[in-house]
Amino acid sequence: MAIPTVEELVPEFDEFTIVEAAKRGSQDALTALYEHYFPRVYRYIVARLGSSEDAEDVTEEVFLRIVNNIQSFSWRGLPFSAWVFRIARNELVSHVRREKNRTATAPLTESIPDGAADYTVEIEVQMQIEIVRVATAKLPEAQRQVIALRFGAGLSVAETAQALNKSENNVKVLQHKAIAKLQTMIRRD
Repeated sequence: MAIPTVEELVPEFDEFTIVEAAKRGSQDALTALYEHYFPRVYRYIVARLGSSEDAEDVTEEVFLRIVNNIQSFSWRGLPFSAWVFRIARNELVSHVRREKNRTATAPLTESIPDGAADYTVEIEVQMQIEIVRVATAKLPEAQRQVIALRFGAGLSVAETAQALNKSENNVKVLQHKAIAKLQTMIRRD
């Protein structure tokens, strides 16, 4: 009995084939797209919003838009991921605008004591992430977008360039300047 190879067990994600099947209405293809892109889109959005609850809602809206508009997607020399992250970026901007128009409300707290575990390290990491998120919010918009796509969504330089409609060199320069500025701001704080 032959042992299957890794490629046989985990077939490579064939974006073109899956997108075309999804455009024809294949539920399996839509599921594959969702499973492939959800973690990256969610990380991108949560990095920008800082709230996992809001990020979940916005990510859900992104995928609803993808499902509702996949028929209109056409290949124009860019990967499908560029289209996905444009939708994510637009939905994120819409969410932020809607939130600015809402009246301020007091946040709900869930203060149920839990003596089971010490979450000190996890809290420290969350605090550090919050410090970086606040500092990132002070960056110019182009630098914030590059940081969010590169590190929040885990996109490559090429994918980030395509999603933002910029050159790869421009993305590299924006990333370098953003990181240098973040280092300065975080050391100061």
